[in-house]
Amino acid sequence: MISASTHSQLTLRLKRILDQLSEGLVERDTLARRVLLAALAGEHSLLIGPPGTAKSALARRLHLAFSDGRYFERLLTRFSVPEELFGPLSISALEQDRYERHVAGFLPDASIAFIDEVFKANSAILNALLTLLNEREFDNGAGRIRCPLVSVVGATNAVPDDEVAEAFFDRFLMRLPVEPVSTGRFAQLLASPTDTGMAPFAERLSREDLAWLASVTAEVRVPDTVIALLGQLRSALDEMTVSVSDRRWVKVVYLLKTAAATEARADVSMWDLSLLPACLGADRESQHQIATWLLDRLGIRMAISPPRLTRVVEAFEAQLAAELKANDLDYDADGRLRFSAGDLAHEVGDAKGGAGALRMTYQRKRRYGEVHIEARTAQVDALIARIARYAAEVQAQAEDLAQYATASLWMDPAFADAARNRLDGTVLAIAALRERAMTARAGFEALPRLADGQGTAPDPVVHDAWDD
Repeated sequence: MISASTHSQLTLRLKRILDQLSEGLVERDTLARRVLLAALAGEHSLLIGPPGTAKSALARRLHLAFSDGRYFERLLTRFSVPEELFGPLSISALEQDRYERHVAGFLPDASIAFIDEVFKANSAILNALLTLLNEREFDNGAGRIRCPLVSVVGATNAVPDDEVAEAFFDRFLMRLPVEPVSTGRFAQLLASPTDTGMAPFAERLSREDLAWLASVTAEVRVPDTVIALLGQLRSALDEMTVSVSDRRWVKVVYLLKTAAATEARADVSMWDLSLLPACLGADRESQHQIATWLLDRLGIRMAISPPRLTRVVEAFEAQLAAELKANDLDYDADGRLRFSAGDLAHEVGDAKGGAGALRMTYQRKRRYGEVHIEARTAQVDALIARIARYAAEVQAQAEDLAQYATASLWMDPAFADAARNRLDGTVLAIAALRERAMTARAGFEALPRLADGQGTAPDPVVHDAWDD
């Protein structure tokens, strides 16, 4: 059994295994990462896509990453019978009035299995698979036997919409849409070897390796910040009408802990949540929704979000505009309205209503004392300082992402690029808001001032509450 001192060696071994899994398969690197991670966590993967997209090639390679146990593979059709998966009935057992199967060499005896066209089987087979996939147990006659199953990779062209299929679909923690190779990589596809090969892997994992990894995974901590974000996501999924069972949430957290353990981390990182779309979304559309939700929040606290900061800056800009437009009536020392011919705001001669009396008013732009202006500029200075701290925090998150993505075995490079672009955009947006805040400060500094007197302190500018 490997020891904790060889943790980094396991990480290097996993990197080499990942290279072997995806070697020669164009645009299947992320799929290989997901399938292997699911197996390390003791979970199952489902590849969903049209024929001829290397689903079976990738699934068949997975068992080469493990040195112990048997491999089982079967293509199901609507005519498939339970004997094809679970083994033939035992004649000798029947003679003794026992209904048992010979499971050696079949799915209950396998550690890694590939089941192609999983949803083409009838409901009897799918129901029998439910317990085997989830509890690793198989009802054989009057008894229930433990199965050595590590992971099943399923493949299908489409997921049917019925109750039995939905329950079976939920047993696959990783739901991985597979598309044909993109136009940009088409030439590479044509130049790739036609023989994907089944040569033994140079690196393989033993049951002792898996047991040690499980013990390390159990010690990984999930920070409160990650738990809080998962809670927010759960509420968001309700609004997206994406259904996620409690069992799946528990399995997802264990998968996140496994990802951290394989990289010798004591805590789950918020960037590990990039794995969630494939675990929570049932199809490409829902997975895209979840990924977008995560990109809007990973590395960006609510108080740092540009929309919220924009509202705060706009509150100061609106206050400045109001103070610039404010007018006061001008009275002299005796309390009489001060005016001159050039200062009349308006003059009305009303011969009919007041014996030709003149009605005169005079307004001037409001002037502010030093106390008022200093209070306003101090408020903006506090805002600018807070924005500077936020900018530094987002920049630190971008650097943390860069380090994580470089070291991570499991992060999808496309998600890492999208997250990096989102953080860079946030940094630019915060910088623009800082400039607007500086302009508002200059505006408060330039307010018309009282000729004498310090004035009074104003009420603070009202804006959304925020966290530091």
